[in-house]
Amino acid sequence: MSQGLQVLILGLALGGVYALMAIGVSLTYGVMRILNLAHAAFMVLGAYVAYWAFRILHLDPLLSIFINGPLFFAIGILLYRTLFVPLAGRPRYTEATLLLSFGLALGVEGLMGAWWTGIYRAANPAYATRSLSLGSFYIPEGQMYATGVSLGMLLTLWLFLQRTRVGRAIRATMQNRTAAQIVGVDVEGISALAFGLGMASAGISGSLLSFLSPFFPGKHWQWIASLLSLVVLGGMGSLIGTVVGAMVLAVASVYVSSALGPTWSPATFYAALFLVLLLRPQGLLGRKEG
Repeated sequence: MSQGLQVLILGLALGGVYALMAIGVSLTYGVMRILNLAHAAFMVLGAYVAYWAFRILHLDPLLSIFINGPLFFAIGILLYRTLFVPLAGRPRYTEATLLLSFGLALGVEGLMGAWWTGIYRAANPAYATRSLSLGSFYIPEGQMYATGVSLGMLLTLWLFLQRTRVGRAIRATMQNRTAAQIVGVDVEGISALAFGLGMASAGISGSLLSFLSPFFPGKHWQWIASLLSLVVLGGMGSLIGTVVGAMVLAVASVYVSSALGPTWSPATFYAALFLVLLLRPQGLLGRKEG
């Protein structure tokens, strides 16, 4: 019983971080129907920024979110306007953006490999190796801080989407792009903003990734596979579904890791992706495409 609760605690803590990592993928797809395969590559790039800031400037990785957030937001808007806008209106827009983001992921990986080689790296602040006792249970201190930051960012995003005019415009565009444009929403500007927010979430997630897990340039392929599983499980373009999917799969993967060993943990995501596509393609909270 106690072991099961311990695994549940660890899974829920991990789920909060996964939700922040995946929310940018879901937001970008929901607004623009762009499945950004480069999202995880920019997460790893954000981890490198946090790592070098920690090594050179002795800046805590948790504080590097204030660098990565604005930096990757600006990068996202620049990339969207220079690379994705020219593709607008093409008959196979979604497929073209998919291939473009795939190429972008390869390019970012190549640059990171050329600059920093392929060795594993990880920031090692003091709290990364400490644990907090909660009675008979424990939680890794670094994971607890990362979860707190993730939930804070998710709450901030939720409030922004619910309480601001721009946030309501983003939600309207996600629900029906054409209708939003008819009622006066600047769909092009909203799309650039949403892409920037998605990239900002990748950069902030990278700050957390820098001390949660060792990383190297090619690590993003494992991460994007896991993130796509979370997004598909929750429902493509459903932000709430992404959070639910992250929690469910994080807990499931920790249980599998506890029962069968960590080698089997990634298989949880692929099995979930297979079953969802087979049984409920629209995901838990997604809508069927017309």
